[in-house]
Amino acid sequence: MRTEIASLWHLAWPILIGQLATVGMNVADVAMAGHASAQDLAGVSLGVSLWHIAIVTLMGLLMAVNPIVAQHVGADARERIGPVVRQALWKALGAGLLTMLLLNVVASVVLARLQAEPVVLALAREFVLVISFALPAFCAFRVLYGYSASINQTRPMMVIALGALALNVVVNWLLVFGHLGLPRLGGVGCAWATLLCIWFELAVMVWWIRRTPVYRDTTPFDRFEPPHAAEIRSLLRLGVPISITYFAETSAFSMIALLVAGFGTTEVAAHQIALNFISLVFMLPMSLGIALLTRVGQALGAGDPAAARFRAWTGVWLAVGTAVVAALGMALFNHRIAAFYTRDVAVIALAAHLLVIAAIFQLSDSTQVAVACAVRAYKVTRVPMYIHMASFWGVALPLGCVLGLAPAWLPWRPVAAMGAEGFWIALVVGLSVAAGALVWLLQRLSLRRVREARVAAAH
Repeated sequence: MRTEIASLWHLAWPILIGQLATVGMNVADVAMAGHASAQDLAGVSLGVSLWHIAIVTLMGLLMAVNPIVAQHVGADARERIGPVVRQALWKALGAGLLTMLLLNVVASVVLARLQAEPVVLALAREFVLVISFALPAFCAFRVLYGYSASINQTRPMMVIALGALALNVVVNWLLVFGHLGLPRLGGVGCAWATLLCIWFELAVMVWWIRRTPVYRDTTPFDRFEPPHAAEIRSLLRLGVPISITYFAETSAFSMIALLVAGFGTTEVAAHQIALNFISLVFMLPMSLGIALLTRVGQALGAGDPAAARFRAWTGVWLAVGTAVVAALGMALFNHRIAAFYTRDVAVIALAAHLLVIAAIFQLSDSTQVAVACAVRAYKVTRVPMYIHMASFWGVALPLGCVLGLAPAWLPWRPVAAMGAEGFWIALVVGLSVAAGALVWLLQRLSLRRVREARVAAAH
């Protein structure tokens, strides 16, 4: 177990640093826009919200390459990796161009219905238009990201993400404020900075793969290959359910943010503080999950389902263990964490209370993301999609509306609306349902594969 934990951590820690650097780019965008003006901050916040839903949904779609490549590595069929990645890149190009169009259409429709200052809405539209041109590069980079992680090469993503973060800060400083003779673009400068950084990440990743010997026997760049419909359909069958899963989660959180907005500034601010901090903490179990997908997939590819089962549960217990430590820290230092974000006494008090609930939330969330990644290593994506949709849209949101809003027409409801607290309690319940169902699925799936292997060996 110590050996497996060491192997998992060896893969996961560069992914973790890379993920934190990517989050740092979003923080830099918001911070720079906030120092430009309140209107720039509002416009960038709206644009980033739409952008975030698009890229998280695409990340799920493109994750199909991970289990396929990992299983080829385990089976020592490295010659089959290049063709898979080439077809995944064609899929990425199509998905990026289509989402680029859809994002601008959806942004126009959504922003036209918001009650905000015209200058803020215009800035948000321009932000989305500029940043949408990064989507084809983002999709291609995520395919190469999954390919590299699945052949045990995670450090390139860390180095590239740190370089992109540094570039993002510099370009933001130049374009948002108009330094060194460049035009002062305000919040739109953040969009140009992100656009440049994503294309930079793709260019460096391609260069790294072409120049580094470890990629030589699996490289997708040794020949040109036209798109093959059957291969792309196979990738879509794996990727679309993951994409829907990610969309269900992000859209549920976005819906909750809109519903909480009706309770006033204090509730909204406290909710955002808790959500922002839990999002940072979530980077650790998510990084472990990506590493776990690689380790389990490689064991399955090698024809060793018993090792795959052992690796899966070792990774899950590691994720749960780190979640327990994080939850204790959040519960013990909740007031200090809240005070880091604001000086408003009322906001600090409510945010500190929500962080205690978020600590419990962290236990369920870490479990479900680790187990979901282990299940995806088995190339099973549709059942987890149903579980996540039922958990978020069938449990968390309806229960959140009952507890948070306490509508008068319900015969059973709290005496008073609980606001943000009610929605966070509902999220804990929904994620606990997801975690329990996914644990049952992994247990059943992993045992079945072990039994099938034993039967095959007996014959």
